[in-house]
Formats: sequence, C-alpha cells, structure tokens
Amino acid sequence: MEPKVLYILFLSLVIPGSFSVTFTFKNNCPSTIWFELATGASKSFDAPAGWGGRFWAHTGCDGQFTCTVGGSPPVTLAELNLNGDGSKDFYDVSLVDGFNLPVSIIPKEAGSISTTCSADVNSLCPPDLSVKGSDGSTIACKSFCLAFNQPQYCCSGEFASPDKCQLTNYLTIFKNACPRAYSYAFDDKTSLFICPLGANYIITFCP
Repeated sequence: MEPKVLYILFLSLVIPGSFSVTFTFKNNCPSTIWFELATGASKSFDAPAGWGGRFWAHTGCDGQFTCTVGGSPPVTLAELNLNGDGSKDFYDVSLVDGFNLPVSIIPKEAGSISTTCSADVNSLCPPDLSVKGSDGSTIACKSFCLAFNQPQYCCSGEFASPDKCQLTNYLTIFKNACPRAYSYAFDDKTSLFICPLGANYIITFCP
C-alpha cells in the first residue's frame, strides 16, 4: 500500500497586479493534502489578476516530499491563465503529461462552464503506460507522448499544427475517459474554457 499523503504544488508566472482572484482547493481524496488539508477540507488563497500557471498533486508520498509521482510527469494538470487574450480567463484540465488523480475546475461566475476529469484513468491504463506503486497497483498513467516520445503523439515536427496533430486511436483512451480534458496539444475545441475576468475558482481533487 502506498503512503497516504498527497501534496499540491504549482508552477506559476505572476504578472504584477492587485489580488483579485481567489482559488479554493478542495480535497475529496482519501488522503491528506499538503498544508494539512484533510479529506473533505478546503483552503483558499488569493492571486493577482494577471496570474498564470498550473496546479498538480503529488501521490505516493511519505510525508516528507518524497513521492512516487508528482516531481515530474505523469500528472493531471489544472491550468489557468487569468486576464489573458481579450481580458478573459482561460482554464483547462490537461492529460497531455499523463494522469495521476481526477481533477475539476469550477469558476464561481454566472454563465461560466466547469471542466473536469473525474474518471479513474489509472484503472484503464495500458500496461506499457502504467506507473506502478510499491504494491504493484497503477498509481499514474503516462501519456503516449511521455511514454514513446513520437511526433504524432507529441504534436511536434511534421505534426506541429492543429490539422496534422489530431485524435488517434491511442489518444482515445484518455479522451473517452475524460472528454472535457486535453488529451493532446491541439485539443482546444473540446477542452479549453473561457470565463469573464475576475472570476474565482474551485479546484477539487477527486471530484
């Protein structure tokens, strides 16, 4: 059994501005989240209107930042770019780097749309994409790009355009499980969401 401690980390680009956006994290997983957010608890922090970055969770941790998954992919990403093009917020859940936990993003703004990957993709993960824990169970699932580093999966080289890099039979494993999440780099039409500037956001792990 993997140790039941889970950490949230984020990578960000902060553009100076007033603190006008609130992120609220909720933990519905059966594990404690870093900064001692117990199962069922929530915690909030404020960010400037020009903040941009991503959040993800470490899994298989021993409580001292030694984790099986999370220091590098595969991880499920919650990505947000506040005050982007046209002074709107852009947000998505991404499996481009793989999957480790279900995640949802809910904007607290009338008329805005939530996005989620609520399926347990680990249970569907093919053996050649699976990351195993010490007990032999699948604790994360690599993307095809991460696993095989081929242009057709990574949307690189001759496939580095929306018309050339498209959903393939391999990528449908992620897309069928989580149709509102990015499964490849140019998956914008079904997976990128927009909200008026100034919305607050709830990010839930294991929604």
